[in-house]
Amino acid sequence: MKQIYLGLAFHNHQPVGNFPWVFGEAFKKAYLPMLQALEEYPDIRVSLHYTGPLLDWLKEEQPEFLRRLARLAGRDQVEIIAGAYYEPVLPAIPDADKKGQIAKHLAASRELFGSIPTGLWLAERVWEPHLPAILADAGIEYTLLDDSHFKMVGLDDADLFGYYLTEEQGHLLKAFPTSKYLRYSIPWKDVEEIIAYLKDQASEKPRLAVMGDDGEKFGIWPGTYLHCWQKGWMTRFFQALTENRDWLHLITLGDYTRRFPPLGRVYLPCASYDEMMEWALPAPKSSQLLKIKRELEKTGRTDVLQFVKGGYWRYFLVRYPEINWMYKKMLRVHHKVSQARVSTGDAAGQEDLWQAQCNCPYWHGVFGGLYLTDIRAITYQHLIAAENKADAALHDTSSWIDWEKLDFEGDGFQELLVESNAQNLYFVPHLGGALAEWDLRHPAYNLLSTLARRPEAYHEELLAGPIKTGGEGEQVETIHAAIRVKEELPRHIVYDAAPRYSLLDHLLPADTKLEDFRDGKAREIIDLINEPHNYRVVSTRNGFDVEFRCGAGSGDRALQIDKSIKVERDRQGFEAAFELTNAGTSPLVGLFGSEWNINLLGGGQNPAAYYSTPGVDLPDARLDSQGEMENIAAITLGNSYLQIEVQLQPQPKARLWRFPVSTVTNSEAGVELVYQGSCLVFLFPLSLQPKQKAQFRLSCLVKTP
Repeated sequence: MKQIYLGLAFHNHQPVGNFPWVFGEAFKKAYLPMLQALEEYPDIRVSLHYTGPLLDWLKEEQPEFLRRLARLAGRDQVEIIAGAYYEPVLPAIPDADKKGQIAKHLAASRELFGSIPTGLWLAERVWEPHLPAILADAGIEYTLLDDSHFKMVGLDDADLFGYYLTEEQGHLLKAFPTSKYLRYSIPWKDVEEIIAYLKDQASEKPRLAVMGDDGEKFGIWPGTYLHCWQKGWMTRFFQALTENRDWLHLITLGDYTRRFPPLGRVYLPCASYDEMMEWALPAPKSSQLLKIKRELEKTGRTDVLQFVKGGYWRYFLVRYPEINWMYKKMLRVHHKVSQARVSTGDAAGQEDLWQAQCNCPYWHGVFGGLYLTDIRAITYQHLIAAENKADAALHDTSSWIDWEKLDFEGDGFQELLVESNAQNLYFVPHLGGALAEWDLRHPAYNLLSTLARRPEAYHEELLAGPIKTGGEGEQVETIHAAIRVKEELPRHIVYDAAPRYSLLDHLLPADTKLEDFRDGKAREIIDLINEPHNYRVVSTRNGFDVEFRCGAGSGDRALQIDKSIKVERDRQGFEAAFELTNAGTSPLVGLFGSEWNINLLGGGQNPAAYYSTPGVDLPDARLDSQGEMENIAAITLGNSYLQIEVQLQPQPKARLWRFPVSTVTNSEAGVELVYQGSCLVFLFPLSLQPKQKAQFRLSCLVKTP
């Protein structure tokens, strides 16, 4: 009789720092119903992976769930799969952190479930060929990858019913290919169709079909709670699997490796799942690749489609400078923590560092990822908290200030880092002397964790229209099938010419309108942002003066900018002084603008996030409001939940533009407008004869508990 084994693996994850209500909703609609279904159908054997952030929440909020899960594991119905605890993209973090995070998850599995996992869920299935050595050393015997990984080296669908052996320097690892057909069919297609497919694949020889995918698609993805649980798809599926168990055998992946030999040996290229490799490409190429794939599918050219490969996960570090910056910050903090651990012998911030390695803000696709403002903020919070603990061990005094120049971004240009016990200021001299990162040490918060508006492949579909709108009652389908919109968005698609840093200088025509500047249509008399600045750091009694100088323009239109930043130890905040000299041969008339982009989590008309100005009653004081004001002596941006206030004081008084920077962003729930920060531009009228000077100042004061 022909038979087939089926391995079901469900990966359950919530990002570090996600909102508690999101954890609760996912538990109610996905994790708990799945557990109840498994208890009801004891013949259904599955492999389950729960990431560290989710386990931590479950331990705190739903300990009985873990006890019930342990009982299923104890009777060998459920196999627990390990992972790196805080779900980092494993190839991208330092090897010591790889091993440490895996060891932490293995220890948690032993403690909570009494099991010692042999398999590992690889975050986002990001594979690089060096991993077998790391995983084998950590005690891992197998992992799951997409079938696309295997097809890239010439294997076909018929070759992928089982597992293969791969190795690095003799370290062996078993690799399971998960079926794209099953991932896209469960739970979207009729149960009868899936059973028929499995019956067609049955054989006289042992064969294993694997479906490994997110547990959230069984209740959290749009329409799936109604489809899977209220309308009973999962019940029908589990019932059909049970009724056909004479030829269709449910098995855990670890059990299969113990009972059956590998299909052969394989060496796999750097890859992830198909969609991830589309998203990693530059937006125009991503859109182009998607069109090529659709055309090949339409014409039945699967023989060609097998070899059509997208980009490479690490290219997200190129696509998004903000990801690269955060990633390089992570590596810098890792280095500090490692040094501190050697000198002190204690953890020195290691746990916070590991939490900051959670993969979610380091990429973007159908999931919001990098674009989720709160997830970026919590990542920086953990990075700064880890850095605080490491620096406390590395400095022999509680009051200190240092500076360093280095190629922080890894792009061939040097950045200037000023770090103290109170704050970090990271400057980019080659980009107009801009301020790219401003960390408050206490509380641990990066005020400049903003994001530029840039092209995305799905913008093309939005602009082409009409676009599908989401709804709980619609026909359910995978979130990869089509984009959904939550509001009218094409008019909000605007792109920025530069990163959303602060201390950005502008020279604008006097009649420039706020709306033109907001929408990237303003004309610059002289481009001051893309001019590299010379600089020097001068020691003072309590800190440093960072002095930038730049000459921009030429001939009749030329300007010299001298920008001095006074930074002191023990103080959060600084003084910025500007001296502008007309270095041209003609009068220079316009507006000098100092642009600041600050993120205090002001999206969604957050009532805790506000503006305030002395003597001015703002009609809308929320941080995602827009307006223009004259003769401003000071403005405060605050967030009562974060307990942070930042006051900016121009001298002389200035005209002020303020507006929210929002991106048109895709997520599993649909495309929506997402707040990324508040932009403030202080404007000073400028009318200089040749060689004439003008001076302006900005005081930046911070209030925290």
